[in-house]
Amino acid sequence: MPLKVLDATVATFDGVFEKFRAESPKNKANFILFLADIDPSTNLSWCPDCVRAEPVIYKKLEASSDDIALLRAYVGDRPTWRTPQHPWRVDGRFNLKGVPTLIRWENDAIKGRLEDHEAHLDHKIGSLLNGS
Repeated sequence: MPLKVLDATVATFDGVFEKFRAESPKNKANFILFLADIDPSTNLSWCPDCVRAEPVIYKKLEASSDDIALLRAYVGDRPTWRTPQHPWRVDGRFNLKGVPTLIRWENDAIKGRLEDHEAHLDHKIGSLLNGS
């Protein structure tokens, strides 16, 4: 299968991200999807935008015949994410403002991104996938 998925939490991110970065030259495209954790009481993400965007993103990436890597980075529960000092909010590499955020990672930098309000739009995912 051309889509390779890696999962990370805030606690495991640095190690998983290093693996992702090391393997990125082997892939046609590399993406990081920052998204909310699953709420154990509902078995769904606590983030409605994530619930809406995830299936569209996965369908679009899985439909590609190219080798694609997807690092899913789970931000934590709602109170953890809402903290202004959340590590990914203050990390200059990502400057996260909301979830979900889909980032195209190329040459060790952000090549493009879709923020929470647009991450569910098929045509925008397609443009990001095509590098435009």
